[in-house]
Order: sequence, then structure tokens, then C-alpha cells
Amino acid sequence: MHTAKQQTTQDNDTVTGGTTDKDSAGKDSSTHTDTPHKTILTLDDVSYAYTKGGRNVLSHISTSFHTGEVASIVGPSGAGKTTLLSLISGLTTPTEGSVIFDGRDLKTMDRYDYRSHDIGVIFQSFNLLPQLTVLENIMLTMDASGKRFPRPKKEIALNLLRQVHLPERYANERILHLSGGEQQRVAIARALSDDPRVIIADEPTGNLDGATQADIMRIFTDLAHKENRCVIIVTHSPQIAQASDTVFNLKPQAR
Repeated sequence: MHTAKQQTTQDNDTVTGGTTDKDSAGKDSSTHTDTPHKTILTLDDVSYAYTKGGRNVLSHISTSFHTGEVASIVGPSGAGKTTLLSLISGLTTPTEGSVIFDGRDLKTMDRYDYRSHDIGVIFQSFNLLPQLTVLENIMLTMDASGKRFPRPKKEIALNLLRQVHLPERYANERILHLSGGEQQRVAIARALSDDPRVIIADEPTGNLDGATQADIMRIFTDLAHKENRCVIIVTHSPQIAQASDTVFNLKPQAR
């Protein structure tokens, strides 16, 4: 069990980073699982340029992400945060270096299978289908995965709604009738529908009020600390970064 809360801070100038004590007031260490944390994703000397021979957007990034932890990636606009998420999620491959998932280089893996089963992505714009209902959005993703589920998909989807603090009465509401905070909860539920070990979220609280932002962060914290998932969040929010276990500070490349 964690008896004290400590936050690791890294940046892309000093890859080994440093640690800073974090105020644990209000943090209940009993919410953490007893499962040992494990390195699940590693960036090994990763660089990326949009064109061959072009300027690097990211240069020589090395860091690791662990199960049971919430990691925030912070930095100014243009620092390459979204590009880093694209590399982690297998949407693109590094110009140099490797992205390692559970000991395997993504370059050697079926990346569609990786995205369908091993990770869940929450997009900044949600990417929900507005004409479909909440339940249909979640179950459509389950259908697309090709995965066999141990229980009826509708039952799983309803359980996911409860997990993201959305009452069951919303199940048959169309997405276009929901608020931004409600859509964000549906997006999280959809990302969880294939039971991924890694959750990746791009600015998940950017347009939410303070109370909703805090509740969304509690959901992410529970996913990491209670379910031993790895949660990676790109954020501009100091409150989200402060509530995370690890902060990776991405600095822009010199032009």
C-alpha cells in the first residue's frame, strides 16, 4: 500500500528527471491496490519528424509509464504533446527509437489489434456519433473490436455508465442532447469497453467546469489506483497535473 504520496516530474531535457514531495492531504492511500506497479509502456530514445530529413518535433525522448498510475504530459502548444500521444497509441511510428508495449516493440505488432484491445483512447473532441444513443456508441465500439465478451454487451455497457458516474436513464439518450461533461463520460465509457490496460486521454477536461473536471479526474484516478490501469493524460490544467502521480514536462524543440 502507498503510505505517502510522491510525484515524479520529468522533462525532455533531463530524461531521468527528479522527484518532488506532493501534498497528500485529502488523498486516501487505501484506494490503491496492492498489485505491484509494472512498466507497461516505454519510449526508448524516440524522435519524430513529419518529413524525412525534416526538423524533429520530438527528439530523443525516453520515459516509462506504469500500471496503477496516472501520468500527465504537460507543455506549451507546439511542444509535440499530441504527436507523442499518436506515437503511444500506435497511430504513427517514430522516426528513430522505439515505443515498447509490455516488452514488445510496436513496430513488430499488429497495431490495429493493439489499438482495439490493449489501449483505450479518449479524443479531445470526443469523436462520438451524435445521431446514435449513448448505449449504441459504446456497443458499436465493442462490435468493431471483434472481441468475445464474457457477458452481454448491453450489460457491460450499462455497468460502464455507472463507472463513469452517468445514471442509467442516459443509456437511450442521443449524444447530441448531452452536455460536454456528459459526452466526456460517454467517451471514457467507450474507451473502457474493450477492457484496455492503458487509457490515453487528450485534453479530457479542457472545456469543463471545475466541479466536472474534478469528478472526471476522480474517474481516471480510480481506473489507475483501484483497477491497476495505466492512465496517460495530455493536459494544460495545473489541477490535473497536480492530481497525477507522474508529470512529464515536454519542452518545445529549438527552431
